[in-house]
Amino acid sequence: MGKEKVTIQDIADALGISRNTASKALNGSDSIPDETRNRVIKKAIELKYKQFAYMETESLMPKNPGNIALLTQNMPSMSHFGAKLISGLEQRISGEGYNLSIHIVRDIERSSLQLPNNFEASKVDGIICIELFDMAYSKLITSLGLPTIFIDCAADMSYPDLEADLLLMENEHSTYFMTKRLIEDGCGSLGFIGDYNHCKSFNERWAGFNRALVEAGIPLDRSQCVLEPDREFFSESDWMEQRLDKMQGTPSGFVCANDFIAVNVMKALKNRQIAIPEDIVVAGFDDAPESRIVEPRLTTVHIYSDEMGITAANMLLSRIKEPEQPYQVTHIQTKPLFRESTQAAR
Repeated sequence: MGKEKVTIQDIADALGISRNTASKALNGSDSIPDETRNRVIKKAIELKYKQFAYMETESLMPKNPGNIALLTQNMPSMSHFGAKLISGLEQRISGEGYNLSIHIVRDIERSSLQLPNNFEASKVDGIICIELFDMAYSKLITSLGLPTIFIDCAADMSYPDLEADLLLMENEHSTYFMTKRLIEDGCGSLGFIGDYNHCKSFNERWAGFNRALVEAGIPLDRSQCVLEPDREFFSESDWMEQRLDKMQGTPSGFVCANDFIAVNVMKALKNRQIAIPEDIVVAGFDDAPESRIVEPRLTTVHIYSDEMGITAANMLLSRIKEPEQPYQVTHIQTKPLFRESTQAAR
């Protein structure tokens, strides 16, 4: 009479562990240490347990840790949505056995189209780019032929030319919705503050702002906007006050490209004894911590940063596994939040 089929209990007995532990290891439970899981799998193959009967040990053992390189010109601060995004991303890729290495691209490297000194393409499995908005440098990165995802990108980047996956928060419709709401609630004129050529996200927010004006029949008045190149913003302590002083009157409200800009605009307005929201309303974008502590609290757009990080990781891991699949351009939902800084317009 032949030997009965191998059971999980047989594997557990052979290793001197409980049946429950052996079962969890075979089912990929996160609660089981890798070393224990490897021992269980090896024993399952050795004893020819069910689906493991025709498998090679090497095909089931975790691979050597891979490396995902994060390239950035400006490492996001703790109040920047990118900080939480990177945290969520790192947790996801570490679960797949990848380490995250961070490489800061200096201005001299960007302008000379050189990769950071500590970056070795041969030791990288995939690349994540954040806060990297230079077209020529982006093309240098994609020319390496490595799986790459950009989290936001250059404002003038044409999607067919990117040759990489792209992830953005939803920008245009949320800004359109917020601007439309301000108009419906009484704003007869609105100005935009921010360099819409800074990055694709800012460009999409500018597009949403303009779409709301067009639909409402309100002409865009550039004299009531501050659209200078991003590098000029806050180059001097009173830079924003100087721009406001040059305006021939102020609009009913300002829609700002992000919360950092909006908070500085609010400060400049207060310095000129312009009350918010009684005299003028202000809105931002990002739902940064500052937006919730500034007085009055800032109307803004919430970004689901953790979810963006996980999505970015999933997109890159998918690209590593299937490098020939079509490139993706993905937008993650955002949520307008109306607070006291626009309350007078409601």
